Amino acid sequence: MSASTLKALVHTLRYEADGIVSVEFRPASAAVEFPPFAAGSHIDLHLPNGLVRSYSLCNPASDRGRYVVGVLNDRKSRGGSRYVHQQLRVGQVIDISAPRNNFELHEDAPKSVLVSGGIGVTPIFCMLQRLAALGRPVEVVYCARNRREAAFVEAIEGLADKAGITWHFDDEAGGPPDLVKLLGGRGADSHYYCCGPTPMLDAFEKSCEQLGYPNAHIERFAAVVVESAANGHGFEVVCEKSGKTVEVPAGKSVLDSLIDAGLNPDHSCKEGVCGACETAVLDFDGELDHQDGILTKIERQSGKTMMICVSRCTGKRLVLDIY
Repeated sequence: MSASTLKALVHTLRYEADGIVSVEFRPASAAVEFPPFAAGSHIDLHLPNGLVRSYSLCNPASDRGRYVVGVLNDRKSRGGSRYVHQQLRVGQVIDISAPRNNFELHEDAPKSVLVSGGIGVTPIFCMLQRLAALGRPVEVVYCARNRREAAFVEAIEGLADKAGITWHFDDEAGGPPDLVKLLGGRGADSHYYCCGPTPMLDAFEKSCEQLGYPNAHIERFAAVVVESAANGHGFEVVCEKSGKTVEVPAGKSVLDSLIDAGLNPDHSCKEGVCGACETAVLDFDGELDHQDGILTKIERQSGKTMMICVSRCTGKRLVLDIY
């Protein structure tokens, strides 16, 4: 990674629900302040085991002295969430990134509808607190497999006088949520937000399209895996600012190819979900093969930017606005 990091003290670890803890970070030095953040932001944790993982901030955006994230002990953990639950301890100091926001909240929307699935409640909770503080119209649709695994329920219930809240628990309802039914009748001018597992996000996007809701926003935990022929051939990357040309062989990412060539582009997760490696595209042959979980359909179609850790080019030449 080339972007600077912050030294953060693990101040509090708190049980929030079955398999979920919240971690509160404070500046490791009293002489340093954390940068401000907006609702929907996330930070990267640079864990002592060498992994980098992104987690959404769930505390109020008005906080200036702390960052709080919620972490699910994922059954399919590749070492990140497991480390947080089993080895991260109060008093440790780790590196974290400054906040980034790929899930921007439109605070001036006529109405906001916030949909969460499981641990996806973390950015949704942050958005709810912000909109409630501003006195903006907001509704929440909170979905989880059961109440035991639902975090921040009491805090969200405490905002019921400022927000409409709909609860859906699969074990009580007899199955997953019907998002067309849950979201119907809330207006095409409202803004809709969803964070949760991939099947839920896919259902959310389809439901909003079916209902004619153009203002649909999602945040993914992981990039969508798409089989692509672009992975099977190489191409060259021209770094416009320095004039350097780097060969990207088949099966190797643009980011890793640039790093191996001695360059140092910003990056963090290498999974297409944090946004640190987003790079402006100046020209390309063929098409851009986007494999990230961040860019919208419109942003992908524009061809103006890409996440170089996972996305590629189907042609033989790609020109990036990079040294």
